[in-house]
Amino acid sequence: MRIRAVRTGELSVLQDIERAAGRCFRDIGMPEIADDPPLPVPELARYQHAGRAWAAVNRADVPVAYLIADHVDGNLHVEQVSVHPDASRRGVGRSLLDHLAARAAAEGIPALTLTTFADVPWNAPYYTRCGFRPLPESTLGPKLRTIREREAEHGLDRWPRVAMLRSVD
Repeated sequence: MRIRAVRTGELSVLQDIERAAGRCFRDIGMPEIADDPPLPVPELARYQHAGRAWAAVNRADVPVAYLIADHVDGNLHVEQVSVHPDASRRGVGRSLLDHLAARAAAEGIPALTLTTFADVPWNAPYYTRCGFRPLPESTLGPKLRTIREREAEHGLDRWPRVAMLRSVD
C-alpha cells in the first residue's frame, strides 16, 4: 500500500472513510461514536494545506485510509487515523503511523501522541502493539491536556479514554 499526501479533491473521500470506519463502534455498544459526523471538509483542507494529511491508496490511487496530524507540545499528534473496513487488518493503519513516525524523525520531533478509547480493541490495545504507551494524565503537556478537555466536553469520556505516546527513534 502506497502512502502519499492527500489531494484537495479527495477530502470528501476522507469523510466517507471515516464514516465507514466509525460504523464498527455500533457493534460494540457505542452508537454515538458511530453516528458522530466526520470532520468538515474545510477542517480537513486545513490539514491538507499544512502538509499534515496523508492517505494510504489502493492500486487505482484511491484513498482507503488516512491520517491527519498536528504539532502538539513539541510532538506530532495523530488527530485522526481512519481505515476503511474493506482495507482493515492489512497493516494499513500501522503503515500510516510508521510514515508519520518517519516524518517526525526527519524533522527532529521526538514523539507521536494520540488520544483514544482505552478499551476498544482497535484503539488503545492496537496502538500499544504499534509502539505507543499510555501517558498518565499528570504528565500531559498543556495542549494535549486541552485536547483531552475538549474530548470530555464532547462527551467522549463516557467511555474510558487515554492519551498515548510513541517515541521516535
